[in-house]
Amino acid sequence: MRLTLIELSGFKSFAKKTSLEFASSITSIVGPNGSGKSNVAESFRFVLGEQSMKSMRGRRGEDLIWNGSANSPRAGRASVRLVFDNSDRALNLDFDEVSIERVVHRDGQNDYLLNGSQVRLRDLSELLAQANIGASGHHIISQGEADRILSTSSRERREMIEDALGLTAYLYKREEAERKLEKTGENMHEVDALRRELSPHLKFLQSQVKKIEDSHKLRDDLAAQYLEYLKREQVYLKVALFELAEKKEVPEHEHHALDKKIEHVRGELGARSSHDVKTRELMDLEEKGRTLTEKREHITRELGRIEGELHALQHIAPSESSVPLADARTFGERIEKDLTELQTFTSSEVERLKNRIAALLVLAQEFLRRIAKQDSSSALSARERAEKKSALERGLEEVRTEEARVAKTTSALRRGIESEKDASREAERELFAAMARRSEIETVLSQLRSEEVLLSREKEDFNREVAEAGALLGGAIVEYESQILYRGSERLSDADIVDEGRIKQEERRRKLERMKIRLEESGLGNSEEVLKEFKETGERDAFLARELDDLAQSAEKLRLLIEELTKTLEVRFTDGIEKINTEFDAFFKLMFGGGSANLQIVKEHRIRRGLTSAEETLQKSDLDSDEVEIEEGIEITVTIPHKRVKGLHMLSGGERALTSIALIFAMSQVNPPPFLILDETDAALDEANSRRYGDMIENLSKKSQLILITHNRETMSRAGVLYGVTMGQDGISKLLSVKFEEALAVAK
Repeated sequence: MRLTLIELSGFKSFAKKTSLEFASSITSIVGPNGSGKSNVAESFRFVLGEQSMKSMRGRRGEDLIWNGSANSPRAGRASVRLVFDNSDRALNLDFDEVSIERVVHRDGQNDYLLNGSQVRLRDLSELLAQANIGASGHHIISQGEADRILSTSSRERREMIEDALGLTAYLYKREEAERKLEKTGENMHEVDALRRELSPHLKFLQSQVKKIEDSHKLRDDLAAQYLEYLKREQVYLKVALFELAEKKEVPEHEHHALDKKIEHVRGELGARSSHDVKTRELMDLEEKGRTLTEKREHITRELGRIEGELHALQHIAPSESSVPLADARTFGERIEKDLTELQTFTSSEVERLKNRIAALLVLAQEFLRRIAKQDSSSALSARERAEKKSALERGLEEVRTEEARVAKTTSALRRGIESEKDASREAERELFAAMARRSEIETVLSQLRSEEVLLSREKEDFNREVAEAGALLGGAIVEYESQILYRGSERLSDADIVDEGRIKQEERRRKLERMKIRLEESGLGNSEEVLKEFKETGERDAFLARELDDLAQSAEKLRLLIEELTKTLEVRFTDGIEKINTEFDAFFKLMFGGGSANLQIVKEHRIRRGLTSAEETLQKSDLDSDEVEIEEGIEITVTIPHKRVKGLHMLSGGERALTSIALIFAMSQVNPPPFLILDETDAALDEANSRRYGDMIENLSKKSQLILITHNRETMSRAGVLYGVTMGQDGISKLLSVKFEEALAVAK
């Protein structure tokens, strides 16, 4: 890679666009003091990204812009452009020619351009580092800064040498890796914080899901228990109704036959004994007895119905007399929310506080009225049926008393008539026998009707239970009809189920009631939303866990990369120091005619930032690895022939200049930069040292382009191209291409 051109426009004293072409390996720029030739060296610093205004002899960006003169207005901006021949692709760009430009505006804004496209300074710095053009400016040495490498701190000296050795690219990579590692650490902290924030809610949802799972298990268990209960109840009712029908069939048939027989005999007796008063009275009493029996049976059936309704009311009352769970929860949440807000009210919000309390009072009163209304309605219905039941029971007792009296009277009258009978009244005896038998059968039928009422009530309860189970557990409950019950491995028959008795079935019913209450209290109403939220929250937590794991792996890779880059830097730096020492010692001997010079790597302890001066003083007496940083620097040791001089502070000004030149040349020899700018670094050299200096720059020019700003005749003589810089009364620097003899005159 070769530097082919620099173009200045509005930069300091170069008001007009000025171009310098570098066709030779050594180019000299000459001119009288104050002509602006050193501005050329500063333009190189500027375009390569120098941020220190002091290094460019200014205080702010505006100082770098042409400020105008009597005949030339001031410029609004300053720009410097470098052009490189990149045929060898030393810069990792697929262009044969690469231009780098920096523009500064009067408002202090800077623009950086790469082949005309705007880029960041960092992008340029990383690109130039590939070609050993670093930010420390080791390849641009001015007269005032030739001594900088000797006077600077050991740490800054190390940075300059790292730059000269071409380690900047590695440093950029390590810095980028450290920045990414820090950012990764921040991301890990954020992700971990999100997981910690999510954890309580996830645990809460897990507990809710556990409750839902328990509820589903309870629901499944309830369904299984219900299916068995309903199956057993169905079998019991079917068998009981069938057996009742069988029991009724013979008595009803006989009762029907006796009715016909009695009617027939009465017809005969009526024709023969129409004037027999006692017989007629007996018949009236029997008729009255039958009427009373029918009335008693009617009251018994009505009483059974009322008892069934009352039983149903008592069964339903607990669920109807309580407020639904969802309403109670809503009421509680509203009360909790409002009371929480009330705690935040200040003493100045008394009126608002009163209004809120009044609203809460209305809410509570409405809630209590609702409960009272439900309780009142249920209680009223139960009371009405209880009163009706009592009235029926009293009526039944009266009918039974009257029925017993009529039966007793009838029996007495019948005995009286029978005692008066004679052989001619066989028909009456037959009538009385039939009537007695019919009375017995009616008693049996009355008992069977009572059983029928009870079974009817049980069937109604069964139908209601089926409906309730269907509402609670869904349509699958109808499968009870196809259920097959087992005792162990033995299949149960209908007879086995009926033989069990009713006590265990009643226990099953009570167990079902308890399970239904538990299921209601578990609150399965919003289970789908909870399960959905738990799934989404779990997936988010799993995603964050995976992201945290990915970040941890990335952090580990970055740590390994940093370790690898650090080792590479250490090895290359150590090897580079050895090579520089060899060249440094050789150049030093050449410049001083003997002696020695070398660089040494030293370690320094530095108190961490953030401590006060008093804390630093305390720390110096007791250094701790957690409180200090260890940094490596570079120290220079020299020995001048015939002098007892070893420290840099003991060197004269000329000796320091020669030493710095020797070190700069050594650094450039080990890892040559594409170009090297020396701004009057030869000003303090005598004639003999100037010749040595000239020999060295000719040697250096074999590896790097040299741009020399000089007054030294010997240095000028080694240049292939000479540029002269002059300045007229308008203060504008102008460029001349001159011959060697003309350059000598211009330089003066």
